[in-house]
Amino acid sequence: MEDLPEALVTEILKRITRTSDLNSLSLVSKQLYKLEGNQRGAIRVGSGLCTATEALTSLCARFTNLQKLEIDYSGWIPEHGNQLDNKGLFVFSSQCSSLIDLTLSFCSHIDDSGLGCLAHCKKLVSLRLNSTPQITSVGLFSVAVGCISLSALHLIDCEKIDSVEWLEYLGRDGSLEELVVKNCKGINHHDFLKFGSGWMKLQKFEFERKRDIYDFSLGCEYYDPSYNAHSMDIYDFCCESLKNLRLAHIKTWPEIGLRVVLGKCKALENLWLEYVRALNDNDMIALSRSCSNLKSISLWLNLQRHCSEDGYCETRTSFTDNSLYALALNCPMLQIIDLRFTGCSRDWPSEIGFTQEGFLALIRSCPIRVLVLNTANFFDDKGMKALSSSPHLETLELILCHWVTDAGMRFIAHTPCLSNLTLRACHKVTDVGVGELGRAHKLESLVIEHCGRVSLQAAQGVTKSVHYSSECSEALMKKIGLIDEY
Repeated sequence: MEDLPEALVTEILKRITRTSDLNSLSLVSKQLYKLEGNQRGAIRVGSGLCTATEALTSLCARFTNLQKLEIDYSGWIPEHGNQLDNKGLFVFSSQCSSLIDLTLSFCSHIDDSGLGCLAHCKKLVSLRLNSTPQITSVGLFSVAVGCISLSALHLIDCEKIDSVEWLEYLGRDGSLEELVVKNCKGINHHDFLKFGSGWMKLQKFEFERKRDIYDFSLGCEYYDPSYNAHSMDIYDFCCESLKNLRLAHIKTWPEIGLRVVLGKCKALENLWLEYVRALNDNDMIALSRSCSNLKSISLWLNLQRHCSEDGYCETRTSFTDNSLYALALNCPMLQIIDLRFTGCSRDWPSEIGFTQEGFLALIRSCPIRVLVLNTANFFDDKGMKALSSSPHLETLELILCHWVTDAGMRFIAHTPCLSNLTLRACHKVTDVGVGELGRAHKLESLVIEHCGRVSLQAAQGVTKSVHYSSECSEALMKKIGLIDEY
């Protein structure tokens, strides 16, 4: 190895991707140690990191071209030794001149003064702060001012960040392309309206409010089902570059807040609306008229109380068939649909605002490739028959769909392009229906979980790739809302 040209050794090292292999290889010779250190662009450190300044200096000296650094102290206890502190972060930021991507997770010994050291990282493009309890808006503002190349910012479980001067500053600069804020109780969804012209360049935006015990209760709130926030030109900003939008666990009434974004993002391709209170058909209609490029939509809906001007009140999910018809008419590129209904009766008719007729109108109008239905009690074997003629459907997942039976399996077995099928807690499907799938010889993969009338023997004969479980796994409990998704 010592006699090989340096360029050839470097090319060999590029083809080794596992960190453990690179660590072992660097012990073979001084040449490999040096070349591997110069080439290593990313490292992840945590509880085993020695925080002595000398050790940190040595680490930075070895990895001279380090571009991506993740410091993760999840699961840390005092017996593991001292965490990285402000002084250590100063060493990293001042000596790793090529650093462009930094993640700090569960770093409880870093505060605003330490975060301010990142001003040395003029090339920093991406910063993720996850459960950093000492960081406040002051430290975040120093990052906004000092890191002039910043284009991606993630804030997750940062309890002390509240005032939004940092957000206004980043908005005026207009450099952010990706902004993710989750479970930061000091930040409300209407604060993002202060982002102003920053929305113009933003391509990905996620906001999830920190949840409380009242999130799934009806309480005493009444939402006007005819209210149209998009008829009022209050907010003078546009977000025409936004391609990915996720809103979760927020209440859009009486504050208009982020609901106005739904009618402004013309380039939107992927949308997730997860338990957003007080939206209505007007919001979805405004979205569909603006977003002809929409490819994926995920709607997780729970029960809300809607009252009209004449005093009539009903308890149901946010949207009706009018939303489905609007999507069918205006979004011809829609390929992925994920519908989840929480807290609704298993019987039909129920509190779900969609009907099978409206749902199938959407399926027939769009080239759907992936479909997930969770507790969709409006969907039955007639729906499966209609679905079986979908020319593009490749992946189907049914969860707690109580009205799908063996007859539905017989229909869906003949779907032209269906290759992946998942059945979770579909208790009216039996070995007979699964046998129909096997006779069709179309599936490439089959997942069956907690379907009480389907046996392992029947599932194994359907296709080569089969996952079977008779138990209710943690993944399924998340999907049906028995435990938190995140």
